[in-house]
Amino acid sequence: MRKSWTKRLSQLAACAGLLMLPVVANADEQDPWVGYNQFMFNINETVDAYTLKPLAQGYQAVTPQPVEDGISNVFRNIGDVRNLANNLLQGKLHDAGVDTSRLIVNTTFGALGLFDVATRMGLQRNDEDFGQTLGAWGLGSGPYVVLPLLGPSTVRDAFGRVPDSMLAATAHIDHVPTRNVVIGVDAVNLRASLFKAERMVSGDKYTFIRNAYLQNREFKVRDGQVEDDF
Repeated sequence: MRKSWTKRLSQLAACAGLLMLPVVANADEQDPWVGYNQFMFNINETVDAYTLKPLAQGYQAVTPQPVEDGISNVFRNIGDVRNLANNLLQGKLHDAGVDTSRLIVNTTFGALGLFDVATRMGLQRNDEDFGQTLGAWGLGSGPYVVLPLLGPSTVRDAFGRVPDSMLAATAHIDHVPTRNVVIGVDAVNLRASLFKAERMVSGDKYTFIRNAYLQNREFKVRDGQVEDDF
């Protein structure tokens, strides 16, 4: 009887191993630079633990929620310029119209974006960038790569950051101290906004973040039209 159960367990283990082969192969294909990526991921985690995370925690502790929301709204309003440009490049004229309306409404009636009046009016915010634009044009994502300080990316998305950065507010601020303050506030505010998402991480953190990033980017490039595997 024991031999029979042992044999069955061995067969089940073998079947499970065969079923996992495509998953492992897919992971190797998407993350061929895993050695470097894990090394850079650990460096980023260490830098974050001793700098950005404590700053973000202090920022949340001393900043009233309405003020924090207002700061986030201002940076989102500036980000709508990027959304508008990339929606035009992708030929999404309706979404580009929404982006334009949001910019006008929030900049005027929302006190330069401090209040998100447009969302209350039913003008939902888009989330587009040049990495998605390249994907919409048919360019593959390329291998997964962890960027120093910037975190998870792909080769395509890494190159996409360059034109997007030209549309950022900081690219047009000539006064260096002011530009540095804006960059710092944006970085700390963004890190603070990630605390809720951070609680969802389970299992191996590197693998979880990599898979979540790649799935999310695929979802965005396809505008939510994910192919059914069944």
